[in-house]
Amino acid sequence: MLSAFGPALRTPEIRRKILVTLGLLALFRLGAALPSPGVDYPAVKRCLAVVSGGEAAGIYQMVDLISGGAMLQLSVFAAGITPYITASIVIQLLTVVIPRFEELRKEGTSGQARLTQYTRYLTMAVALLQSSALAALAARKQLLRGCADNILADSSLFALLVLVVVMTAGAALVMWFGELIGERGIGNGMSLLILTGIVARIPGQGKAIQERGGLVLAGVCVAAVLTIAVVVYVEQGQRRIPVQYAKRVVGRRMFGGASTYLPLKVNQAGVIPVIFASSLLSLPTLLVQLTQGPDPSRWAQLVQKYLANPTNPVHVIVYFALIVGGTYFYVSVTVDPVERAEEMRKFGGFIPGYRPGRPTAQFLSRVLTRITLPGAIYLGVVAVAPTLLPGSAESFGFAGTSVLIVVSVGLDTVKQIESQVVSRNYAGFLR
Repeated sequence: MLSAFGPALRTPEIRRKILVTLGLLALFRLGAALPSPGVDYPAVKRCLAVVSGGEAAGIYQMVDLISGGAMLQLSVFAAGITPYITASIVIQLLTVVIPRFEELRKEGTSGQARLTQYTRYLTMAVALLQSSALAALAARKQLLRGCADNILADSSLFALLVLVVVMTAGAALVMWFGELIGERGIGNGMSLLILTGIVARIPGQGKAIQERGGLVLAGVCVAAVLTIAVVVYVEQGQRRIPVQYAKRVVGRRMFGGASTYLPLKVNQAGVIPVIFASSLLSLPTLLVQLTQGPDPSRWAQLVQKYLANPTNPVHVIVYFALIVGGTYFYVSVTVDPVERAEEMRKFGGFIPGYRPGRPTAQFLSRVLTRITLPGAIYLGVVAVAPTLLPGSAESFGFAGTSVLIVVSVGLDTVKQIESQVVSRNYAGFLR
């Protein structure tokens, strides 16, 4: 795959797309490091140093994973890509519940454009809500709980309104960056923005691990290499179901008669179940952080002990169970065997040994259920494995999730570059 980069850089059109993508990613990182108006940046740095070593360090790492350090610093892109991800998932789930959305999805390009517009509106609503929550928590000194410094230089109503407007506009700009990368660049724009935020945290995490000693650093490096190998192997794995298309005569020409296959990936859900599980697991801890008084209640102590600590066995078991359950739920919502069977029947396709229609749908459902199990276990193991490495969970954060996202997005981007190179250079077919 890496051999495609040379021809890609020599092709003017692909080279321009790569440069556009890199430029937008650089602007994204600039906005993530640029403080919003009214934020006391030195105070933010002091508070981050305080909370990073506290009991709730794990929850702060979880909340800050996707934003690449922008959220807790209250930068211009503090809302980050989270509002768009949330809106996209909600709209995708609503297509199963609301018949009108289901009709739009089946209309093709025009219907998809309408759903995209709804996603944008919902993104702005979520961004406004998230920005208002961040500003309110910062004004009440509850965003970075445990630090007495005021991270806002001005807590007046006008200053808070300006802060909310800037962060909401930043979320809209991030959404535009992602769509622009998809239209004029290379790869999935939103996924590349997430990857950029994660990669930006690697130097700081590496330094924190190095300070713990050479043995811990060596163990983390070995675990990272093994994780990358497992992710690459599983992400490329798929079950290929043979599909035969019957011959059809239209006028004087004959169509069909070809044999192909229907690929079902082992990891059909991607990284969405991991993000879902992280969000659900963070809710009790966030509620405790916002509501507890000077004397923590029994419930708050239990949450801090079992759910906020990523090395606790209860945390690991609950996290793993949420990922497995989330994988089955997401696959059942996004992949419809009945629709796949109907599409094959419409174009004269059938699976050898199974009649078109309901028998084909039942076969696809059975295969999908079986193949989802190893995919769900794989996601759970990759996500929780780094927490089992002694001394590295607190400093390396959610390394398994980070490696999973980075490798998956990297593979997808390289495949897209390779496909565009092949489509413009047919020499590979003539050798």
